[in-house]
Amino acid sequence: MLLLQYLYKQRMFLFLCLFFAVVNIVVGYVYQLPLERALLSIVISSFVVIIMGVFDFYHFYTKRTQLARLKSSEEVTFKDLPESNGSVEKDYQVIIQKINQQLLALENEAAHTEQEILDYFTTWVHQIKVPIAALHLILQEDEAEVSDELEEQLFKIDQYVNLILQYVRLESSSTDYHFQEVDVDDLIRENIKKYAPSFIRKKLTLHYEMIHLRVVTDAKWLSFVIDQLLSNALKYTHEGSISIYLENQSLVIEDTGIGISAEDLPRVGQRNFTGFTGRQQKNATGIGFYLSKQVIQKLGHQLFLSSKAKKGTKVSIHFDKQEMITK
Repeated sequence: MLLLQYLYKQRMFLFLCLFFAVVNIVVGYVYQLPLERALLSIVISSFVVIIMGVFDFYHFYTKRTQLARLKSSEEVTFKDLPESNGSVEKDYQVIIQKINQQLLALENEAAHTEQEILDYFTTWVHQIKVPIAALHLILQEDEAEVSDELEEQLFKIDQYVNLILQYVRLESSSTDYHFQEVDVDDLIRENIKKYAPSFIRKKLTLHYEMIHLRVVTDAKWLSFVIDQLLSNALKYTHEGSISIYLENQSLVIEDTGIGISAEDLPRVGQRNFTGFTGRQQKNATGIGFYLSKQVIQKLGHQLFLSSKAKKGTKVSIHFDKQEMITK
Protein backbone atom coordinates (compact mmCIF):
# COMPACT_ATOMS: atom_id res chain seq x y z
CA MET A 1 0.00 0.00 0.00
CA LEU A 2 2.77 2.43 0.94
CA LEU A 3 4.71 1.39 -2.17
CA LEU A 4 1.78 2.32 -4.40
CA GLN A 5 1.46 5.64 -2.59
CA TYR A 6 5.17 6.29 -3.08
CA LEU A 7 5.02 5.44 -6.79
CA TYR A 8 2.03 7.72 -7.21
CA LYS A 9 3.91 10.50 -5.43
CA GLN A 10 6.88 10.04 -7.82
CA ARG A 11 4.73 9.66 -10.93
CA MET A 12 6.13 12.78 -12.68
CA PHE A 13 9.73 11.65 -12.11
CA LEU A 14 8.93 8.13 -13.39
CA PHE A 15 7.22 9.62 -16.44
CA LEU A 16 10.34 11.73 -17.19
CA CYS A 17 12.58 8.65 -16.86
CA LEU A 18 10.39 6.77 -19.32
CA PHE A 19 10.32 9.77 -21.65
CA PHE A 20 14.13 10.10 -21.73
CA ALA A 21 14.51 6.35 -22.29
CA VAL A 22 12.27 6.57 -25.34
CA VAL A 23 14.13 9.68 -26.56
CA ASN A 24 17.45 7.83 -26.15
CA ILE A 25 16.22 4.95 -28.30
CA VAL A 26 14.73 7.28 -30.95
CA VAL A 27 17.90 9.40 -31.18
CA GLY A 28 20.04 6.27 -31.52
CA TYR A 29 17.77 5.01 -34.28
CA VAL A 30 17.85 8.35 -36.15
CA TYR A 31 21.64 8.58 -36.01
CA GLN A 32 21.98 4.85 -36.69
CA LEU A 33 23.78 4.19 -33.42
CA PRO A 34 24.03 0.62 -32.14
CA LEU A 35 20.89 -0.37 -30.21
CA GLU A 36 23.06 -2.04 -27.57
CA ARG A 37 24.59 1.35 -26.64
CA ALA A 38 21.14 2.89 -26.08
CA LEU A 39 19.98 -0.11 -24.06
CA LEU A 40 23.19 -0.07 -21.97
CA SER A 41 22.64 3.61 -21.23
CA ILE A 42 19.04 2.87 -20.18
CA VAL A 43 20.11 -0.07 -17.95
CA ILE A 44 22.82 1.97 -16.18
CA SER A 45 20.45 4.92 -15.67
CA SER A 46 17.70 2.59 -14.42
CA PHE A 47 20.10 0.95 -11.94
CA VAL A 48 21.08 4.34 -10.52
CA VAL A 49 17.41 5.41 -10.33
CA ILE A 50 16.44 2.17 -8.55
CA ILE A 51 19.24 2.54 -5.97
CA MET A 52 18.23 6.13 -5.31
CA GLY A 53 14.56 5.09 -5.22
CA VAL A 54 15.23 2.40 -2.59
CA PHE A 55 16.90 4.91 -0.26
CA ASP A 56 14.19 7.51 -0.91
CA PHE A 57 11.42 4.95 -0.31
CA TYR A 58 13.08 3.95 2.98
CA HIS A 59 12.91 7.57 4.20
CA PHE A 60 9.33 7.83 2.90
CA TYR A 61 8.34 4.61 4.70
CA THR A 62 9.99 5.72 7.97
CA LYS A 63 8.30 9.11 7.92
CA ARG A 64 4.86 7.69 7.05
CA THR A 65 5.18 5.13 9.86
CA GLN A 66 6.03 7.89 12.35
CA LEU A 67 3.10 10.00 11.15
CA ALA A 68 0.71 7.03 11.37
CA ARG A 69 1.82 6.42 14.96
CA LEU A 70 1.30 10.10 15.80
CA LYS A 71 -2.19 10.04 14.23
CA SER A 72 -3.22 7.20 16.54
CA SER A 73 -1.75 8.90 19.63
CA GLU A 74 -4.04 10.82 21.97
CA GLU A 75 -1.46 13.52 22.68
CA VAL A 76 0.97 14.92 20.12
CA THR A 77 3.49 17.72 20.58
CA PHE A 78 5.39 19.68 17.97
CA LYS A 79 8.61 17.92 18.99
CA ASP A 80 7.09 14.55 18.03
CA LEU A 81 6.91 15.49 14.34
CA PRO A 82 9.50 13.79 12.09
CA GLU A 83 12.38 15.86 10.76
CA SER A 84 11.37 17.91 7.75
CA ASN A 85 12.89 17.33 4.30
CA GLY A 86 12.86 20.30 2.00
CA SER A 87 11.81 23.90 2.37
CA VAL A 88 8.09 23.22 1.85
CA GLU A 89 7.88 20.79 4.79
CA LYS A 90 9.88 23.20 6.95
CA ASP A 91 7.45 25.99 6.10
CA TYR A 92 4.51 23.74 7.01
CA GLN A 93 6.12 22.89 10.36
CA VAL A 94 6.72 26.58 11.10
CA ILE A 95 3.04 27.28 10.36
CA ILE A 96 1.95 24.35 12.58
CA GLN A 97 4.17 25.64 15.38
CA LYS A 98 2.59 29.10 15.12
CA ILE A 99 -0.91 27.61 15.20
CA ASN A 100 0.07 25.51 18.22
CA GLN A 101 1.37 28.59 20.05
CA GLN A 102 -1.85 30.47 19.28
CA LEU A 103 -3.96 27.57 20.59
CA LEU A 104 -1.88 27.40 23.78
CA ALA A 105 -2.34 31.13 24.29
CA LEU A 106 -6.12 30.81 23.81
CA GLU A 107 -6.22 27.81 26.17
CA ASN A 108 -4.32 29.71 28.86
CA GLU A 109 -6.58 32.73 28.43
CA ALA A 110 -9.70 30.55 28.67
CA ALA A 111 -8.36 28.81 31.79
CA HIS A 112 -7.57 32.19 33.37
CA THR A 113 -11.05 33.52 32.58
CA GLU A 114 -12.65 30.33 33.90
CA GLN A 115 -10.69 30.60 37.15
CA GLU A 116 -11.71 34.25 37.53
CA ILE A 117 -15.39 33.30 37.12
CA LEU A 118 -15.03 30.47 39.64
CA ASP A 119 -13.29 32.77 42.12
CA TYR A 120 -15.99 35.40 41.65
CA PHE A 121 -18.86 33.00 42.26
CA THR A 122 -17.08 31.41 45.21
CA THR A 123 -16.58 34.83 46.79
CA TRP A 124 -20.17 35.83 45.98
CA VAL A 125 -21.57 32.66 47.58
CA HIS A 126 -19.57 33.19 50.77
CA GLN A 127 -20.61 36.84 50.93
CA ILE A 128 -24.31 36.16 50.46
CA LYS A 129 -24.25 33.39 53.06
CA VAL A 130 -23.45 35.98 55.74
CA PRO A 131 -26.82 37.82 55.56
CA ILE A 132 -28.60 34.48 55.12
CA ALA A 133 -27.03 33.18 58.34
CA ALA A 134 -27.92 36.43 60.09
CA LEU A 135 -31.57 36.09 59.03
CA HIS A 136 -31.61 32.51 60.31
CA LEU A 137 -30.46 33.73 63.74
CA ILE A 138 -33.07 36.50 63.80
CA LEU A 139 -35.88 34.11 62.87
CA GLN A 140 -34.86 31.62 65.56
CA GLU A 141 -35.82 34.21 68.16
CA ASP A 142 -39.35 34.45 66.78
CA GLU A 143 -41.63 31.44 67.23
CA ALA A 144 -44.48 32.78 65.12
CA GLU A 145 -45.87 30.62 62.33
CA VAL A 146 -44.76 33.16 59.73
CA SER A 147 -41.18 32.63 60.90
CA ASP A 148 -41.37 28.96 59.92
CA GLU A 149 -42.39 29.94 56.40
CA LEU A 150 -39.62 32.53 56.20
CA GLU A 151 -37.16 29.95 57.48
CA GLU A 152 -38.25 27.58 54.72
CA GLN A 153 -37.81 30.26 52.05
CA LEU A 154 -34.37 31.16 53.41
CA PHE A 155 -33.46 27.48 53.27
CA LYS A 156 -34.46 27.41 49.59
CA ILE A 157 -32.38 30.52 48.88
CA ASP A 158 -29.42 28.85 50.55
CA GLN A 159 -29.97 25.76 48.39
CA TYR A 160 -30.10 27.77 45.17
CA VAL A 161 -26.93 29.65 46.12
CA ASN A 162 -25.09 26.36 46.72
CA LEU A 163 -26.47 24.98 43.46
CA ILE A 164 -24.98 27.89 41.52
CA LEU A 165 -21.58 27.30 43.08
CA GLN A 166 -21.66 23.56 42.38
CA TYR A 167 -22.72 24.22 38.79
CA VAL A 168 -19.73 26.51 38.21
CA ARG A 169 -17.36 24.06 39.89
CA LEU A 170 -18.65 21.11 37.89
CA GLU A 171 -18.22 22.94 34.58
CA SER A 172 -14.70 24.02 35.54
CA SER A 173 -11.79 22.03 34.09
CA SER A 174 -9.82 22.66 37.29
CA THR A 175 -12.26 20.65 39.43
CA ASP A 176 -10.67 17.49 40.82
CA TYR A 177 -12.16 14.47 42.59
CA HIS A 178 -10.91 12.76 45.75
CA PHE A 179 -11.83 9.07 45.70
CA GLN A 180 -11.84 7.14 48.96
CA GLU A 181 -13.92 4.61 50.91
CA VAL A 182 -17.16 6.32 51.92
CA ASP A 183 -19.94 5.17 54.25
CA VAL A 184 -23.07 5.90 52.23
CA ASP A 185 -25.27 5.83 55.35
CA ASP A 186 -23.29 8.77 56.76
CA LEU A 187 -24.07 10.82 53.66
CA ILE A 188 -27.74 9.84 53.77
CA ARG A 189 -28.13 10.72 57.45
CA GLU A 190 -26.37 14.04 56.91
CA ASN A 191 -28.85 15.01 54.19
CA ILE A 192 -31.88 13.70 56.11
CA LYS A 193 -30.91 15.91 59.04
CA LYS A 194 -30.57 18.84 56.68
CA TYR A 195 -34.08 18.36 55.26
CA ALA A 196 -35.78 17.33 58.53
CA PRO A 197 -37.62 20.68 58.89
CA SER A 198 -39.04 20.26 55.36
CA PHE A 199 -40.32 16.76 56.19
CA ILE A 200 -41.99 18.11 59.32
CA ARG A 201 -43.48 21.15 57.62
CA LYS A 202 -44.92 19.11 54.74
CA LYS A 203 -45.97 16.27 57.07
CA LEU A 204 -44.29 13.64 54.90
CA THR A 205 -43.30 10.18 56.14
CA LEU A 206 -39.69 9.07 55.71
CA HIS A 207 -38.92 5.37 55.28
CA TYR A 208 -35.19 4.90 55.64
CA GLU A 209 -33.55 1.49 55.75
CA MET A 210 -29.83 1.61 56.53
CA ILE A 211 -28.03 0.19 53.52
CA HIS A 212 -24.80 -0.83 55.35
CA LEU A 213 -22.61 -0.06 52.38
CA ARG A 214 -19.23 1.52 51.76
CA VAL A 215 -18.21 2.55 48.25
CA VAL A 216 -15.14 4.04 46.61
CA THR A 217 -16.23 7.51 45.51
CA ASP A 218 -15.90 11.24 46.16
CA ALA A 219 -17.85 11.90 49.37
CA LYS A 220 -18.53 15.58 48.68
CA TRP A 221 -19.92 15.06 45.18
CA LEU A 222 -21.93 11.92 46.02
CA SER A 223 -23.44 13.83 48.96
CA PHE A 224 -24.33 16.61 46.52
CA VAL A 225 -26.21 14.11 44.31
CA ILE A 226 -28.10 12.64 47.28
CA ASP A 227 -28.92 16.19 48.35
CA GLN A 228 -30.36 17.05 44.93
CA LEU A 229 -32.38 13.83 44.65
CA LEU A 230 -33.81 14.30 48.14
CA SER A 231 -34.54 17.96 47.40
CA ASN A 232 -36.44 17.02 44.22
CA ALA A 233 -38.39 14.33 46.05
CA LEU A 234 -39.46 16.85 48.70
CA LYS A 235 -40.24 19.54 46.16
CA TYR A 236 -42.60 17.38 44.10
CA THR A 237 -44.17 15.29 46.89
CA HIS A 238 -47.10 17.03 48.56
CA GLU A 239 -48.43 14.04 50.49
CA GLY A 240 -47.42 10.48 51.21
CA SER A 241 -43.84 9.38 51.81
CA ILE A 242 -40.24 9.27 50.65
CA SER A 243 -38.29 6.01 50.90
CA ILE A 244 -34.53 5.44 50.92
CA TYR A 245 -33.21 1.88 50.63
CA LEU A 246 -30.77 -0.47 48.89
CA GLU A 247 -31.87 -2.55 45.91
CA ASN A 248 -29.65 -4.61 43.60
CA GLN A 249 -26.41 -2.72 44.34
CA SER A 250 -28.28 0.58 43.98
CA LEU A 251 -29.14 3.35 46.41
CA VAL A 252 -32.82 4.12 45.77
CA ILE A 253 -34.72 7.31 46.61
CA GLU A 254 -38.41 6.81 45.88
CA ASP A 255 -41.32 9.19 46.44
CA THR A 256 -45.10 9.25 46.06
CA GLY A 257 -45.08 12.65 44.39
CA ILE A 258 -46.55 14.06 41.20
CA GLY A 259 -44.33 11.89 38.99
CA ILE A 260 -43.19 12.51 35.42
CA SER A 261 -45.22 12.05 32.25
CA ALA A 262 -44.14 9.30 29.83
CA GLU A 263 -43.38 11.77 27.03
CA ASP A 264 -41.11 13.85 29.28
CA LEU A 265 -39.24 10.95 30.89
CA PRO A 266 -36.64 10.37 28.09
CA ARG A 267 -35.57 14.03 28.21
CA VAL A 268 -35.31 14.43 31.98
CA GLY A 269 -31.72 15.29 32.84
CA GLN A 270 -31.06 17.34 29.72
CA ARG A 271 -29.79 20.84 30.32
CA ASN A 272 -32.63 23.33 31.00
CA PHE A 273 -35.38 20.77 30.30
CA THR A 274 -38.34 20.99 32.72
CA GLY A 275 -41.20 19.50 30.70
CA PHE A 276 -44.77 19.52 32.00
CA THR A 277 -43.57 20.04 35.58
CA GLY A 278 -41.74 23.19 34.55
CA ARG A 279 -44.85 24.55 32.87
CA GLN A 280 -46.93 23.86 35.97
CA GLN A 281 -44.35 25.07 38.51
CA LYS A 282 -42.49 28.18 37.39
CA ASN A 283 -39.65 27.65 39.89
CA ALA A 284 -38.64 24.34 38.30
CA THR A 285 -35.36 24.60 36.38
CA GLY A 286 -34.28 20.99 35.88
CA ILE A 287 -30.69 21.95 36.65
CA GLY A 288 -30.48 19.84 39.82
CA PHE A 289 -31.07 16.51 38.09
CA TYR A 290 -28.92 17.59 35.14
CA LEU A 291 -26.00 18.26 37.48
CA SER A 292 -26.65 14.99 39.31
CA LYS A 293 -26.33 13.04 36.05
CA GLN A 294 -23.11 14.85 35.17
CA VAL A 295 -21.60 14.20 38.61
CA ILE A 296 -22.59 10.52 38.65
CA GLN A 297 -21.00 10.06 35.24
CA LYS A 298 -17.75 11.66 36.42
CA LEU A 299 -17.75 9.48 39.54
CA GLY A 300 -18.10 6.34 37.42
CA HIS A 301 -21.51 5.35 38.83
CA GLN A 302 -24.84 5.09 37.01
CA LEU A 303 -28.12 6.94 37.50
CA PHE A 304 -31.49 5.42 36.59
CA LEU A 305 -34.90 7.09 36.64
CA SER A 306 -38.37 5.59 36.49
CA SER A 307 -41.61 7.44 37.07
CA LYS A 308 -45.34 7.52 36.44
CA ALA A 309 -47.45 10.65 36.40
CA LYS A 310 -49.44 11.09 39.63
CA LYS A 311 -47.84 7.91 41.03
CA GLY A 312 -44.33 8.91 42.03
CA THR A 313 -40.69 8.77 41.00
CA LYS A 314 -37.89 6.30 41.68
CA VAL A 315 -34.24 7.29 41.23
CA SER A 316 -31.43 4.75 41.61
CA ILE A 317 -27.69 5.32 41.98
CA HIS A 318 -26.03 2.11 40.83
CA PHE A 319 -22.58 1.11 42.11
CA ASP A 320 -20.38 -1.46 40.38
CA LYS A 321 -19.23 -4.44 42.44
CA GLN A 322 -15.64 -3.18 42.24
CA GLU A 323 -16.75 0.03 43.98
CA MET A 324 -18.76 -1.65 46.74
CA ILE A 325 -17.40 -2.68 50.14
CA THR A 326 -20.23 -4.32 52.09
CA LYS A 327 -20.02 -3.94 55.88
